[in-house]
Amino acid sequence: MRRVMWCVGVWAGLLLASAATAQTPVAWASLPPPAQEERVPAIARAWPVGVRPLVLRGWEPPATVYGPGHRGVDLAAPPGAPVRAVAPGRVTFAGRVAGRGVVSVQLAGTDLRTTYEPVSPSVRKGDTVGTAEVVGTVEATGSHCSGTCVHWGLLRDETYLDPLSLLPPWLLHRGPSRLLPVLGVPA
Repeated sequence: MRRVMWCVGVWAGLLLASAATAQTPVAWASLPPPAQEERVPAIARAWPVGVRPLVLRGWEPPATVYGPGHRGVDLAAPPGAPVRAVAPGRVTFAGRVAGRGVVSVQLAGTDLRTTYEPVSPSVRKGDTVGTAEVVGTVEATGSHCSGTCVHWGLLRDETYLDPLSLLPPWLLHRGPSRLLPVLGVPA
């Protein structure tokens, strides 16, 4: 009987302990809090390709440094289309990485760097570029899209950020132009 009472006591203690720990998260098992979205100044004055390209795939930040995600945005663009710098800066890389052409531009007056791929570069490392200046053309192969696209990335140090956050609202959400009547003008 004593053994039965001891077993009941042990089981009751285990149940109480498990109920108590279920209410409070275990420190080693909890995930780190989601990263605060870093502030990015809306300094871009042009899209990298086209006027308002179709975003084929948006930015999907990874939960961890090496986790799955999409560290940029994919913009629809035909092969040979010009790729432009979204803001003024200095080219920090223009060459091939893993068989793809890549251009990287350090944006002037910031700690931000944009990347464009797959691009056949028309600039060199160290070149200064202005807003909307062509940095290369879209390569026909090497894209991870189903068709051709430009993968546009944004980094602060080694942290990837949403490149669309560089675009001011008037450029990001601009609708079609509308002509309004002119009133009060003599005919």
